[in-house]
Amino acid sequence: MALLNIMLDSVPKAVFLLATYLCLVLGYRVLLHPLRKLPGPLLARLTDCYGAYFALRKDLHLITLRDHRKYGSVIRQGPNKVVFNSATALRGIHQNERVTKSHLYLCGDKSLKNKNIFVALDKDAHRSRRKLIGNAISERSMRGFEPIMTTQINIFLAQLLVSSQTPEPTPINMSRRCEYLGLDIAGLLSFGYDFNLQTSEKNRFLTRSIEIASWHANVLLQLPLLSWFKTETVMNLSFYKIQIGAYRLLETMIKQRVSMDKDAKKDLYSFVAEALGPGSDQLDKTDLWSEAVFFLQAGGDTTSLCLSATFFYLSQNRQCYDRLAGEIRSTFSSGSEIHGGPMLAKCHYLRACIDESLRMSPPAPGTLWREQYPDDKTPEPLIIDGHVIPRGTQIGVNVYALHHNEEYFPDSFSYKPERWLSTSGDLVTHEAFAAFLVGSRGCAGKAMAYLEASLVLAKTLWYFDFEVAPGELSKIGKGNKGDKNGRDREGEFQIYDIFTATSDGPYLCFRPRGEHWKGLNTG
Repeated sequence: MALLNIMLDSVPKAVFLLATYLCLVLGYRVLLHPLRKLPGPLLARLTDCYGAYFALRKDLHLITLRDHRKYGSVIRQGPNKVVFNSATALRGIHQNERVTKSHLYLCGDKSLKNKNIFVALDKDAHRSRRKLIGNAISERSMRGFEPIMTTQINIFLAQLLVSSQTPEPTPINMSRRCEYLGLDIAGLLSFGYDFNLQTSEKNRFLTRSIEIASWHANVLLQLPLLSWFKTETVMNLSFYKIQIGAYRLLETMIKQRVSMDKDAKKDLYSFVAEALGPGSDQLDKTDLWSEAVFFLQAGGDTTSLCLSATFFYLSQNRQCYDRLAGEIRSTFSSGSEIHGGPMLAKCHYLRACIDESLRMSPPAPGTLWREQYPDDKTPEPLIIDGHVIPRGTQIGVNVYALHHNEEYFPDSFSYKPERWLSTSGDLVTHEAFAAFLVGSRGCAGKAMAYLEASLVLAKTLWYFDFEVAPGELSKIGKGNKGDKNGRDREGEFQIYDIFTATSDGPYLCFRPRGEHWKGLNTG
């Protein structure tokens, strides 16, 4: 009883001490912090819970754009986080030798440091891994891998053909179809393993597993404190069947490939196998797990979102659809002619449509946090866009917000492939385009993404015409007029920020174009 009284007496004191501590911390963050003069929502200046809340909702990219429009091109989005919205800041951060990837990407697991190309914080470790893995997804390697990619695209086209063979074509959810295609290609490219997602439901839980893991990681990225509460364990238990299924599937994939000769297949493993030898400091076999997950996520999500967004915008903008269809159908005389090479490369409007979709719906729409190297010995302060950045500050450019900055992309919510073409029809670049980032950590799979997207779109428009599905299905993928959370634009394809991006729709109906479908290889 005496012990109970002592405990009860100590509660008010503990509460008082906690309240005092919180008041001091919050007061410092608002009144004395080195970033105190930067504008931003009050809650964001007080706590990282601001970003975590919107990451939970998958709306952080929308909120960041809203905050930029309200507070300006430089905002404080956390006690120690600064987000910029300019092309100069993009270069100043991502092409700066004094800046590295944020420690936040470790999400509380320090053992991952430098063990994965995605979380390699040290620039030398990243450079070594990127060189090794980049060989597998270079433009030269893609030429050798293209026949395998084409086989998967033919399966995709064959399923569109089946959906069109009824009196009223069956509506297709393009987000799901493109997702299955992207992951099947990524599995074959990484470890020569066919998930058969396009043709079988058996392994489709993999898409949900990747989505859950990415969403959880994005929340931790905004509020690493959550890792103390073992939220990963909670997530794995909550989705045990899905997560254990994904683990076993990846285990099967890796074990099966490692048991083969390194040159048995044209894939990532064939390039990195030699680095698995005794004494290698580049990769060990346990690292294959993290590289495999990264490869599947990056390879599958990037192209699938790009494709589903492009299908959406073409279906909503008939003039763009007609011009692209005309370009494809006048450039090639048969579907078999459509492959990587000079003829596909000269389809400039096709590339413009892809780039405009990537601009409006970037595959990684959020803020990719960076920080000054902890051991940077340069005496001068780090300055980004004219702002002195204190050590320990997380800095970044929000890709979605930058792509909708009216200074760089006027009428930014309108789909205008023409903005990527000169008056003579040549392709042009934009300094604020960051779909694949810039600098040494830019996406290594850029060549793969463009080739896959170009082949799918060109072949689809050669063999088919398509239109938006009728009825309620026509609304899926669109914004809702009157929505208060930034999803009110009916002509904008809705993406959901889970570090990468996920989507739903559009639902499209396909019809064969004349007799051309007879040339489609459906074997």
